[in-house]
Amino acid sequence: MSLLLQHGTVIDPAQDLEKQADLLIERGKISRIGKIQAKKSWQVVDVTGCIVAPGFVDMHVHLREPGREDKETILTGSRSAVAGGFTSIVCMPNTTPVNDCEAITRLIRGRAREAGLVNVFPVGAITKGSWGVELAEIGEMFKAGIVAITDDGHPVQNSQVMRRALEYSKIFDIPVLDHCEDLPLSAEGCMNEGAVSTQLGLRGLSRSAEEVHVARDIILSRITGGRVHILHLSTRESLDWVRVAKQQGIAVTCEVTPHHFSVSEHDIKDYDTNYKMMPPLREPEDVEAMIQGLVDGTIDAIGTDHAPHTRLDKEVPFEDAASGVIGMETAIPLSWELLVRGELVSKRRLVELFTVNPCRILKLSKGTLEEGVDADVTVIDPDQEVTIDVSRFCSKARNCPFHGWKLHGAPALTVVGGKIVHRDIAFAR
Repeated sequence: MSLLLQHGTVIDPAQDLEKQADLLIERGKISRIGKIQAKKSWQVVDVTGCIVAPGFVDMHVHLREPGREDKETILTGSRSAVAGGFTSIVCMPNTTPVNDCEAITRLIRGRAREAGLVNVFPVGAITKGSWGVELAEIGEMFKAGIVAITDDGHPVQNSQVMRRALEYSKIFDIPVLDHCEDLPLSAEGCMNEGAVSTQLGLRGLSRSAEEVHVARDIILSRITGGRVHILHLSTRESLDWVRVAKQQGIAVTCEVTPHHFSVSEHDIKDYDTNYKMMPPLREPEDVEAMIQGLVDGTIDAIGTDHAPHTRLDKEVPFEDAASGVIGMETAIPLSWELLVRGELVSKRRLVELFTVNPCRILKLSKGTLEEGVDADVTVIDPDQEVTIDVSRFCSKARNCPFHGWKLHGAPALTVVGGKIVHRDIAFAR
């Protein structure tokens, strides 16, 4: 079946392309972009007024399977992804058991194929069991299909182990993704350390805990030549380290989550545990710094850090609650509303943050609409109003701080391998 997306604005930063055009998909591949006369045998969708972009990639997702299927499964996570406009997701290894071997990597890939909705790219653990002591079987996992390594959720404290990981990763040309947190400095804090934590009577977490590890990773990247990617950057000091490192040609990249550029510690009200995450929400000045990093190009990508939890994990006192929020079904409207409609970044820049940049970092053969590539496409209706309603999420989880927010920029159509896998109910064309 051939699919023609007609009358949209095609934006593909990988090809330096932004123009009004039709997009033809044949046999699951991108066939042609231009003014195309439809044939009766084709499936034709009128996307007038919409943005037609390469399939969006979420490079930071927790799917929980295997082991915590009560929180999320690969199937429900895949449904959440396509509903949010994502055609590819990159899943972290902090499952139960940890994805630290070939068998778990193959299991994840197999379950993703069974789901048949979205491209799922597993990330392997840096160390066995993510205990931070002994390197995992990185070579075997690479053969099985991992695209990076990380101990996300259990940041590597031993700098020598991190150095060896960066050295070893060069053999396979994969990045080391790091959750930067010095655990002794964190001191088991549950929110950003400062005036707000004092007012709320909650244990504070020093911002220096992130900065120290960001600086360490940059130094280790400099001396090894290994590629390091900083996950969920949240402080202005950390961003400054990355900015200087890039100026010096060090192989460092970074991402920010939508929640870290949209809400701050001041939004924590009534001890609502949906605002508890790691790293914690920071000061308004940090939110502004993250936005500036997106504007000036220091930040390479937006990743959701989609972290599903059960009600039992969240409906407890703030200090005892699990950290994390879900994000795949809110990322595009949040980013569109705050960044594009807010006239902070261009449409093209936003597409770049979700497509070509994460694909460059992870060496994925995705993120473009070039002729002959897999037809993964995200269509965004920029004028469609969205009211965030957690009861309608495809994810198993509901831990989201944005319930009730009114936004614009709906993911109208998600196409994976030439097949429409999600169509927004409001997109009746």
